[in-house]
Amino acid sequence: MSTTTAAQRRAQAKVAYDAFLAACPSRQLLDRISDKWVALILAALGSDGSRPGADCIGEPRSMRYSELSRQLAGVSQKMLTQTLRSLERDGLVTRTVTPTVPVTVTYELTTLGLSLHSVMRGMKEWAETHMNEVLAKREEYDTRVA
Repeated sequence: MSTTTAAQRRAQAKVAYDAFLAACPSRQLLDRISDKWVALILAALGSDGSRPGADCIGEPRSMRYSELSRQLAGVSQKMLTQTLRSLERDGLVTRTVTPTVPVTVTYELTTLGLSLHSVMRGMKEWAETHMNEVLAKREEYDTRVA
């Protein structure tokens, strides 16, 4: 019976999480984090709050459910609740309940969530920066194909 070193076990684990393989569990995670509401919730919780859309690199921002709901125009209560629960389950967001009247519930990025926030912030910024180009290419394509 051979023993494996810690480095060998890490290498084996890396192979086990190859998202190009059909049975890879990381595909479920990729599916979840590629959702628009996840991206927007992470962006909102990572915002410093000084101005709409402001992103910070430092401490995560704590927000109440109602604040998130107001900031994320168009999200339904059901979708916001489901998304926050899934983010909490994955360890990306913490939910804190403060026993006040009425009860205060706040959400905040965890360290893991903050590491994903920087990736999502880059994607959000890319989309905002290149939207005019994408719209022009769509129009060009639609004219050519029609």
